[in-house]
Amino acid sequence: MILLFCLLAAYFLGSIPFGLLAGYAVKGLDVRKHGSGNLGATNVFRVVGKKWGIAVLLLDALKGYAACAAAVYAVPSLGPYARLAIGMTAILGHVFPVWLGFKGGKGVATSLGVFLALIPGPAGLTFGLWIVVFVLFRIISLASLIAACVFPAVIAFLMYDRPEFHAYLGISLLLAGFIIYTHRANIQRLVHHEEKKLF
Repeated sequence: MILLFCLLAAYFLGSIPFGLLAGYAVKGLDVRKHGSGNLGATNVFRVVGKKWGIAVLLLDALKGYAACAAAVYAVPSLGPYARLAIGMTAILGHVFPVWLGFKGGKGVATSLGVFLALIPGPAGLTFGLWIVVFVLFRIISLASLIAACVFPAVIAFLMYDRPEFHAYLGISLLLAGFIIYTHRANIQRLVHHEEKKLF
């Protein structure tokens, strides 16, 4: 029952649509009807403003972090599989929010928050790579895709001797596939050199 409560709390926390709330609060508009139509920080950056895009990025990451950190703090005995399940549920809440017809964001920022809470070393290193790729190309989707695909390799390198290695490696591979799926339209634009730079 405790685990079920943690999963439900993680889902509802993850489903808070900060991008949508920022659009309504700042400009009185639905970001789903402007720009790319996505609820994520990139679209908020373009449609609402730079500082609001950054704020949504941080808030989306924070809700993933908070979902895992709060569960671990409340129930220290949770094993790695339970912690991962809670983290994945928060990500699913972001991507498939019940409030919005199960149509949410792409899950990158929330995934970052989840793994910074669970395995800060590999997550922090991968985020560093994300920053480097973004600075070089200024394309968020490209940085996100590369980071997601490299993340399993980082886990393999840093966690191979830990008991929970296989759990995290398996989830990171699934997550990479999931991020690729949510970015399939971006991939098509990247292939055709049509993906816009953020600035």
